Amino acid sequence: MRWNLILVFFAISISCFSQDPYLFIGTYTSGKSKGIYVYRFNTTTGTGTEVSTIKARNPSYLSLSSDGKHLYATDEDEAGGAVGAYAFEPATGRLALLNTQSSKGTCPCYVSEDKTGKWVFVANYCSGSLTSLPVNSDGSLAPAIQTIQQFGKGPDTARQEKAHVHSTIFSPNEKFLLVADLGTDQEHVYAFNAGQNIPLTEPRDSAVSLKPGTGPRHIVFHPSKPYVYIIGELTGTVDAFHYDSTSGKLIHFQRIRTTSEDFKGDPGSADIHIRGDGRFLYASNRGTANNMAVFAIRKEGKLEVRQIISVNGKHPRNFVIDPTNHFLLVANRDTDNIVIFSIDPVSGLLKATGKEISIPNPVCLKFLTNGG
Repeated sequence: MRWNLILVFFAISISCFSQDPYLFIGTYTSGKSKGIYVYRFNTTTGTGTEVSTIKARNPSYLSLSSDGKHLYATDEDEAGGAVGAYAFEPATGRLALLNTQSSKGTCPCYVSEDKTGKWVFVANYCSGSLTSLPVNSDGSLAPAIQTIQQFGKGPDTARQEKAHVHSTIFSPNEKFLLVADLGTDQEHVYAFNAGQNIPLTEPRDSAVSLKPGTGPRHIVFHPSKPYVYIIGELTGTVDAFHYDSTSGKLIHFQRIRTTSEDFKGDPGSADIHIRGDGRFLYASNRGTANNMAVFAIRKEGKLEVRQIISVNGKHPRNFVIDPTNHFLLVANRDTDNIVIFSIDPVSGLLKATGKEISIPNPVCLKFLTNGG
């Protein structure tokens, strides 16, 4: 019966996305990359076809609006970061630049938009700040009106000499914005109100401290249970928390490695996602590991390692699960390839399909699940 339910889930997922969804690819442009690439991804064969490209400078992280009509991209610059707003035309698969705005910080590495389409939030890694930018009615960006500077440091003197904000991620109900600070080993929880002129406030005692030297980078919410998982870039670990959707409070209950017990190198953990049915969690490691870790999510939310598999490349900064939950795509920055894995519907295990997309310095992958 359980296997039948899983297979029904996959059949429904595939039927809902029978049309090949758009895949957006962000890159670093210090080499041969042009900017942002738009592909169609065949969810039956696991292959991608290029549709269009638009020039952009270091669009290292992308965010799609909830209606699929706009895309926002960071310009990851150490001198002065920016965010670009683009209109997307599903009929042609082309992007058009609307405008750019300063991120009010340096090295912006993460961007997100709320579901109302009124606000965009940016994590400025080098300057250790987060910024709120209003969205105009045409999808373009107004100048930033709120910048929050983080302070502090961690025990790793090379990587944690000051605050380094690495992600701005909404809770499912969008009452809160969770902000990971790699430099201070903290996860900040901000109350969010889309109707206010100043949208973010940090409730008292809302910051959660992780084990010193963890370097929290990205987080993921379970799709149906009150669990949050935070990946630590410096330690190669995932920390699991119970999440209170009313107060935003996080309560820790597990810490687990993303590498084998005998691994001694630099994990360089990067990205973390959960399959749509909530049964499996996936995490990528860069550094000297260059692998994907697969975890089963138990009923109580605890993780159990199931697989550690090579990404067949170097520096898997980002990965994405396709809308049918049938494929997992890994962006290997340093080997200029996006490796396509199949996902076993029952075990959740990954298997390399032998298919790849060749793109210079790919670092961010996003699927458009509507409007395309």
